[in-house]
This record gives sequence, C-alpha cells and structure tokens, in this order.
Amino acid sequence: MPASRHHALLCHPASPCAAIQGITAEASFNVAGRLTLSYRLSGDPQAILLPTPQSPGPADDLWQHTCCEAFIALPGSPAYREFNFSPSGQWAAYHFADYRSRTPDFRQAGVPDIAFRRLADGFQLDACLGPELLPAGDTLQLGLSVVVEAGNHQKSYWALAHAAGRPDFHLRQNFTLTLPIKST
Repeated sequence: MPASRHHALLCHPASPCAAIQGITAEASFNVAGRLTLSYRLSGDPQAILLPTPQSPGPADDLWQHTCCEAFIALPGSPAYREFNFSPSGQWAAYHFADYRSRTPDFRQAGVPDIAFRRLADGFQLDACLGPELLPAGDTLQLGLSVVVEAGNHQKSYWALAHAAGRPDFHLRQNFTLTLPIKST
C-alpha cells in the first residue's frame, strides 16, 4: 500500500469564508510512480462559484477563480514548479527558477490527469502527475493550496501554511509537506 499524506488546509486569516467548513488535501505516490493529489472541500456548495466545464487543456489565470494548486520543489533548490487544477478541467504548469522568477520558455513534458466531482457538501478534485512532470530527485517538498471564489466573488486562500501577512503560495516556507519519491 503506498504511503499517503492527508492534511487539513488552513484559511488565510485575511480571507475568511463562512461557506467553507474545511478543505483537506492528500498526496501520495501510486505504484506507477505517479504523484496523486486529492483536494476535498466541505461546505455549502451553493455559496461557492465553480468555473464552467471546458475542454481539458492548458490555460492561464486559473487562480482567478476556484482552483486547486500544487507547488513542488526539491529540498535545497530555489527552483520549483507550480500546477493549477481547475474544476473546469483546465490546468496550468509553470517552472520558476527562484521565488516568482518564472521560466518563460518552460514546456512541460506531459499532461496532468484531472477528475472533478461535485458532492452534496462540496467537491473533490483529484490530479495525477506523471514522473516526467516532477523535478528529478528522491524527495519532494510540496505546498498544497486552494483558492475559493464565493458567490459574492470574494476569494479565500487555503494552504498547508501561510508564512506572510498576505496570501502568497509561492513562499518556500509554505512548502511544508515532504514526500519521498517512490520508484517503481
């Protein structure tokens, strides 16, 4: 059975959302060496705005609406990758050489698999990343986060940790989940 990490995400204190009871995220490697991420939001689904379904594919600015995110780095390296997974079915993948220093010509080697389902008390989004999408190494540091757009268009920001006075998922101090890479 693969090792799994299941964590409650914390709402940034500057962006409360009464419609959400909680958000959890889980990260694990499956037997094929793929990183599986699962995000579960519990709350009032009628009070949360979800993007309309789209054809799966890359898109920018997904974080402007309800979106699940993963920031992935190797310990000791300033470089990291950002993945955005939208309930619409769209996704984004970026490479940063350092804090918010995006590599403009980055082309990811694969495509994430995304599955979204509405639940009576919220939603679940699952994303699977093949080894070709991940930094090469034996351990990853992850920052898992979710942006939620409420019915009033206010956004709340949820993450494993918040290391700043304002929400900033790019801060390495927020990459608090260490996960050994399982080889096949």
